[in-house]
Amino acid sequence: MSRKAAVVALTALAPISWGSTYFVTTEFLPPDRPLFTGLMRALPAGLLLLALTRKLPRGAWWWKSAVLGALNIGAFFPLLFLAAYRLPGGVAAVVGSVGPLFVVGLAALLLGERPTVRTLLTAIAAAFGVSLVVLKAGAAFDTVGVLAGLLSSLSMSAGVVLTKRWGRPEGVGALALTGWQLTAGGLVILPIAFLVEGAPPALTGVNLAGYAYLAFGNTAISYFLWFRGIERLSASSATLLGPLSPITAAIIGWAALGQALGAVQLLGMVIAFGATLAGQLAPRTAEKPVPTAGTEGKPFSSTEKNGQEVSMDLEGAAMRR
Repeated sequence: MSRKAAVVALTALAPISWGSTYFVTTEFLPPDRPLFTGLMRALPAGLLLLALTRKLPRGAWWWKSAVLGALNIGAFFPLLFLAAYRLPGGVAAVVGSVGPLFVVGLAALLLGERPTVRTLLTAIAAAFGVSLVVLKAGAAFDTVGVLAGLLSSLSMSAGVVLTKRWGRPEGVGALALTGWQLTAGGLVILPIAFLVEGAPPALTGVNLAGYAYLAFGNTAISYFLWFRGIERLSASSATLLGPLSPITAAIIGWAALGQALGAVQLLGMVIAFGATLAGQLAPRTAEKPVPTAGTEGKPFSSTEKNGQEVSMDLEGAAMRR
């Protein structure tokens, strides 16, 4: 297995893990507490990683970590949940799936990466495949919900591009940077969760087990693999792995919850998975060594430059089916 293939395989574990979020949320957690769930996913995971790495941001990385944490976690989760409440699950997932196109534009502005026709077509195919998997007939639209879904996609997309642009400070590992972002994002969600949802609910042993899985396996480990993948791959190679999340959610729903999978859903899976593979096989130019750490003020380089830019953590698709 090539080095890139190994990195892709490890990075793919993140969206696959996020695909289990819907099942865990519905079967193990108290109902109607999405913001508290977001808080329990982000803050304990971030604090654990801080304790393990024993590294805090220095200098400009205090505000950079806060910005990345807010975009990738703190703003993304509340907007995602608002869209989920206001829209049918399939509509919310389809709105979220336009994220790759946001990254194409942001990467052109902030990274100087010019999109190709193949990049755009791959992003559109991924969104179309996801729509076939999750969109139901007669789905209704809500202006506030659609706007929230678009803003959640934009927030995550901006976080992905800035993560690529800023890299991480010299001598700091991906685990520490993940801890900084999860902690910052959790602190953003904390007051919102208590203002909107009130005091935490009484938790059972089953609830605690569900939150433990979401915080440590589904968040701490998965986001570490995700941010590590963004460093080592082009943005498109990493973020076009996103369709694996709704695909995983649909398979779990069929196997564990008895949800039907018809011919249209299976076709959508094939198209979305094909777009994921196409994102890894896009043509490359000017291959360079892949660094294991960035330097202050310099973005991570990538082995793949032109024709490689699409994003979206489609975790939302799993949450909103």
